[in-house]
Formats: sequence, structure tokens, C-alpha cells
Amino acid sequence: MGEVITFTSGKGGVGKTTTTANVGVGLSLLDKKVVLVDTDIGLRNLDVVMGLENRILYNLVDVLTGRCRVKQALIRDKRYPNLWIIPSSCSKDAGNVLEEKQMKQLLDDLREEFDYVLIDCPAGIDEGFRLATFDADSVIVVTTPQIAAIHDADCVIQLLKRQKVPKISLLVNCFRRQMVKDGNMLDIPDICELLELEPLGVILEDEEVIISQNHGEPVMGKHTPSEVCYQNIARRLTGEEIEIPDYIRHKSIFSRIFWKNSARKLV
Repeated sequence: MGEVITFTSGKGGVGKTTTTANVGVGLSLLDKKVVLVDTDIGLRNLDVVMGLENRILYNLVDVLTGRCRVKQALIRDKRYPNLWIIPSSCSKDAGNVLEEKQMKQLLDDLREEFDYVLIDCPAGIDEGFRLATFDADSVIVVTTPQIAAIHDADCVIQLLKRQKVPKISLLVNCFRRQMVKDGNMLDIPDICELLELEPLGVILEDEEVIISQNHGEPVMGKHTPSEVCYQNIARRLTGEEIEIPDYIRHKSIFSRIFWKNSARKLV
């Protein structure tokens, strides 16, 4: 029986889709059978990041509404024999007809076929968020070290706790060690303490991620610092004990006093 893992965030633009793609590739390289599911209906990007947009015949909405079978929507990535993708729809209105029952049936079917089902959740907390998280075995909250992103991640975490999601983990993206040393960025222990979550991994800032994304390629195989980060996250998901490197703890300009006095309104 496969595991369904949803990658979500409160704020858009934190690298959630890129993370889903690269962690998925990392798992496939560990000889795991993986499918990536894009639930961002109306604003699909996962197929673009993976460079598979020209191979789409059917999408997630077609599957959930019965217009096609699951196998017809699955796109196999020829670069990675163990990796498939189910793209989303470009039509926002299509999402209005979807129900949890349909999504649960799809995920149950995918659990039977794949070792890992990675769901790329849309940003925000609307119906797309509900559809992507309600039947997940675990949820990974992706954030960057910016205050706005952390605040929105906190709101999402509270919602997930109310939904009684079995497991919630934290992934910090675009981390700059020098900015932490200079006191201009929150460090990992502070972020974890604020959000009350244990970190699954940290992705270092890496311009190769942007370059690869613009070429429709994962960063895996580029021999960069971010590749090591993604691969370690994939290995942790399979149960390996891979230690997260210690980062220099330095007093940040964003102190806990600033955080506590800011407008922290939870939904």
C-alpha cells in the first residue's frame, strides 16, 4: 500500500511545486514507484516544471469526472522510468464539480499502484487545499524564512491540526546561511520553534533551481547543493536517518518579540 504525501503552503511562490517535482524524482531514483498529482486546478504548473506540458491528453479533472480512466491521464517521464505525473486542468471552473469522494477513490487506486503519491497542493486554504489534504497520510508544509511566508504557514498548520492530519512536517526552502550569520534571516531552530514542527529538511538557496525550472528539468543530476538537499529529503521519507546539518544560530532582526506583537491571526 502506497503513501500519499501532500506538499502545501499558505503563501504562494515558496517553491512548493518545484519541491514536489524534485523530491518525486529523488524517490524514483531510490527505486520507488512515484506519481505526482497536480491539484492546482486552473493554474497548473507541475507539468511545466517537469517539461511534460506537450504530452498532456487528459488531466485530473477528466479522471475525477469520469471522462477518462486513470491510466489515460498518467504521463510517464521517459527520463525517470519510475516516475509518472497526473496534470491538472487549466479551467478554474472545473474544480467546482469535484468532491472528496471522487478524490478519495482516485487516491485509493493510486495507493495500490504506487509506492508514493505526491500531491502538489494549490496555495491558500480554499477548496483546492481541502481536496489535496483531507485524505493524505502526511502533509509537508513548505515555507521560506520570510515572516509573511511563516505567518501563512502557521495558519495552514492550525487548519491541518483541526483536520487531524496524521503527520505534519516542515520543509524550509530558499535558506541562505550567510544571511543568518549576518542576522538578517530567521534561522532553522527559530522557525521550527515558531511553527512548533520538526523539520523534514532544508533547501539551500541555489540559482540552478531557477535555471532548471526554466528549462523544464528537475535539478536532480546537476550536482548542486540543492540536489543534495532534495535527495536527503527523499531518503528521509523512505525511513533513512539522515541528519539535517546544523546551521549557525544567530540573533535575527526578526525577534520573537516582533513575532508575538505582529498581527498573528489564525484561521
